[in-house]
Amino acid sequence: MADWGPVFVAVILFVLLTPGLLFQLPGNRRCLEFGNFHTSAAAIIVHSVLYFGLICVFLLAIKAFQTVAVTYDQKTRKQWKK
Repeated sequence: MADWGPVFVAVILFVLLTPGLLFQLPGNRRCLEFGNFHTSAAAIIVHSVLYFGLICVFLLAIKAFQTVAVTYDQKTRKQWKK
């Protein structure tokens, strides 16, 4: 697995869009609450839809990727062992 970009994007979005961690939409008392560390079923659904939409934008439209460099011997096409 040489392409780590989708993994990084998914993990960062998952952490940032956890309901109640940074914000909760809809909140318990207001439409938007910040840092209350509580959640509800409606907030989970809204944050899931946001996560899905942003994953689609970042991975399909922008094509975010991060490759891991692998060193190969040009003559034998075998990977070097370090």
